[in-house]
Amino acid sequence: MKRLVGLSALALAISSTSGCGWLWGDEGYFRDRGSDYLNDRQTAPMQLPPSADRPKQLDPLLPIPRHVADTTASGKYEVPRPQPLSVRGETSEFSLQKSGDSRWLVAQRTPAEVWPMARQFFEDNGFRISDERPQTGEFSTAWQRFDELSATMARRLGSRVSGVDPRAETRVRVRIEPGVQRNTSEIFVVSAERPAGSSADVVFPAQSTNPSLDGALLDELLANLARRVEQGGSVSLLAARDFDAPSRVSLSEDGSGNPVLTLDTDFDRAWSSVGRSLDSGNVRIDDLNRSLGLYYINLAEGAKQDDEESGFWSRLFGSKPSDEEREARAERYQVRLTPIGNSVQVTVEKDLNTVAPADVARRVLSLIQEHLG
Repeated sequence: MKRLVGLSALALAISSTSGCGWLWGDEGYFRDRGSDYLNDRQTAPMQLPPSADRPKQLDPLLPIPRHVADTTASGKYEVPRPQPLSVRGETSEFSLQKSGDSRWLVAQRTPAEVWPMARQFFEDNGFRISDERPQTGEFSTAWQRFDELSATMARRLGSRVSGVDPRAETRVRVRIEPGVQRNTSEIFVVSAERPAGSSADVVFPAQSTNPSLDGALLDELLANLARRVEQGGSVSLLAARDFDAPSRVSLSEDGSGNPVLTLDTDFDRAWSSVGRSLDSGNVRIDDLNRSLGLYYINLAEGAKQDDEESGFWSRLFGSKPSDEEREARAERYQVRLTPIGNSVQVTVEKDLNTVAPADVARRVLSLIQEHLG
């Protein structure tokens, strides 16, 4: 209906005029106003009657500059185009992210590219790699004292990390997983410590227990990766193979018959994998809450929404839907990730208290499963 009204208005306007002078001519609606200021003249300042109170001097807010208010100026003036803004510095491909006490690195590169560079950083600084699993993006270092590392690394860690017994031993686990955005990576570092002389095999904590040490390692890794990327890096084909998908994925139903997608992996990897699958499946993510394990999606809009502003003719013909129309057709749901033991269950909800219809939930979960590999 809007398009028909727009066409009728345009046809009526064209038929009632001869030519397009009403649009583009010197007197048209879209005429060039670049020389209008030449016709403006500075007037006398405002005068107040003698009886009026004068709390302060009245100064003109927008005075016309003397070299502009020239009575000899004539002819058409062409407004110069603005000069482009100069960009200072370059955007790094690596950045440090923080959420509460958690810290991690985000790389604008695939895990297969980040893996060899991160591994080389730890080897170059004296860490001994004791265990590595490129397919899952993890490697761990052996138990070592600070004085067993390279002199530079030992000095930097010693100056930044407080409360660490120099005789104690430390090992580090590095996890590299796909980021939420395509072709990005997230790098997590967590350390474990044991007292001097102990031979106990201390497990890695779920969260950092020594933020100063883990933060110092992340800062050093960030600076090293930024330098190495300028020199070019290799790609680990072993890490690239089946990196994004958890080892086992199954789509089933719970006791109430609601579809459930089970990922045999930890929450961090499941969170990134589901986010990337939604993006690959062209599902729009309006918002997310990692602490609650929720992706807020809109099935009526694609992931790559056209945000370009429509011009005069597009608005006239009504080719771009309005915000009200988008809101009216929205299909909003929640994709929830719930850790269950050593796996993560993915479900779809209409809201906090209502599950999504079974057909919608199965469609969304099947799409996630399809794009995990």
